[in-house]
Formats: sequence, C-alpha cells, structure tokens
Amino acid sequence: MATCRGIDVSAYQAAQDWTKHAKDGVVFAFAKASEGQKTHDSRFATHIKGIQAAGLVPGAYHFGWPNQDAAVEAANYIAAVKPYAGKGFCHWLDLERYADGRNYRGRAAAQIKAYAAAWIAAVQKAFPGQRVGVYTSSDDIAGGHVPADVPLWYPAYPWGAAAYTKAEAAARPSPSGRTVTFWQFTSQPLDRSICYMSAADLRAWAQGTSKSPVPPFPGRDKFVLGAHNDFALQLQQWLDKGQWGPAYKVGPSRTMTALDLQKVAALQRHYLSALGPADGLTGPKTWQYAYEVANGLRRK
Repeated sequence: MATCRGIDVSAYQAAQDWTKHAKDGVVFAFAKASEGQKTHDSRFATHIKGIQAAGLVPGAYHFGWPNQDAAVEAANYIAAVKPYAGKGFCHWLDLERYADGRNYRGRAAAQIKAYAAAWIAAVQKAFPGQRVGVYTSSDDIAGGHVPADVPLWYPAYPWGAAAYTKAEAAARPSPSGRTVTFWQFTSQPLDRSICYMSAADLRAWAQGTSKSPVPPFPGRDKFVLGAHNDFALQLQQWLDKGQWGPAYKVGPSRTMTALDLQKVAALQRHYLSALGPADGLTGPKTWQYAYEVANGLRRK
C-alpha cells in the first residue's frame, strides 16, 4: 500500500529546518494552532510559515475541551489559522483526554461526540471545501466520541522511537474497525506519522472539494441491491465513466445489480484509505469519489 511521511509540532518543538525535512522525504506537516476557548500556540506562526515555504502539505490542529463551548473553541481555532488556511490546508480536532480528565469532566460520550460534530461543522463552514478531520485515540473511538465519515489521524506507539520504514512495513491500524487515514506511530525524536496515500494522492486529497460541486447524497437506501431509482442510474453512469470494475454488457440502468456493487467495491479498493472497507455499499464519500473521478476532479 502506498504511504507518505509527515511530522507534527507545537510550541514544545523549536523552529525546524523544513527544507531539510522535505529533502529527507517528509511530505506533510501539521502544527498546533490553538487550545480551548482562548489559547493560541506561541510557535504556530513560525511553524506553519516554514511548512508552507518548504512546499509540504500543511495543516493545523486544535486541542479540544469538550466540556466547553464548541462554537467558541472553533472560533478560537479559526482566528488562529485564517491567515494561513488556503487551498490544500488540512484542519484537525485533537480529541484526547488529559490524564486527569479535566477537559472531559462532566461530559457523557454523546455530549463529547456532539461537541466534535459541532466543532467540525463550524470549521467546515469557515473553510468551505477544505479537509477537516479528527486526531484521536482508540479509547475515544471505542467510547463513541468520534463522528462517522470523518478522516482519522490515529496515535498509537507500539515501539517507542521508530523509523518510518518500521511503520510502513507494519499492518495498518484499524481501531474498533475504523479506517485511519494517518497513523502517528512515534513521538521520538519528533511526532512522526505516515499517511495511507501516495504523496501525489495526498496532495490531491488535500486540495479538498471546493472545485467539486457534488450533488447531494440521497441516502444509502438508494444504492442497495435491487434499488430502482434515478440516483442509481446517476451513480452507474459515473462508475461506467470512471471504468471501475467489470464492464457493463447492458447498462447503466436505474436498478442496482450485483455488478454495480462490484464496481462500487472496485472504486473503494482503489481509494481504500478514504473509502474502506471495500464492501460495495455506497455512502456519502463513495458517492463523492465516483462523481469526482468521472468528472476529472480526482486522479485515478
């Protein structure tokens, strides 16, 4: 599986030689921008300017306090990153519990999930078409704190200090059956992550959806085996144009057949990091990717 390499930094790390990182094979870098309702990271501007100047895929993260107001926290983050968050910028909610629980105190799982969803929605509204995901632990995923259908940046450190090659050779994590897009596999000597896309695919993915006016997703029931409707025809036309799976002998049609599910699964396998598992079931992101490839907005 194709991967690419990255690091993330905060005020705890000194200014980096980002050009050297790029020459060493780093493709993406994310920097802490803010925390809670008021705090801005003191080195964010220095880090993000260097990341962008070196031509890396840039991004920022906000350390969340789910027992505070999501709208206020999102506004704090938005203010911190707005001068830098152009096309190709990635946004992350750092959803993790402090050791003493102070940022989760008094909140049930459903409330933490609602906080995350509200923060994500606010950031998506502020930066239309840009990628917004969640950095979070296996405990948070298992605890039901993480909304569905969001990119995941997953921290798990099985080895202590480790080279990228070790993570690249290891099995891809799947906490609670969720597909992770990024894996932060060590914090020594820096926080290192791999992304489960090639460098080219990551750069394309980071461009977001601003040039992709995807028709609204009509619901999963429109694409189950035997479903008969105009949306099934539209999906099949996109799959046919994208040349996914076995070719139609007769079709496309308004009825979902086993062949259509095979074609959907072929699309999902190709973009497994974003669309997995390859089960042939069409959700919002599979609908989006089928449209984008058919219309030349996503590289196959």
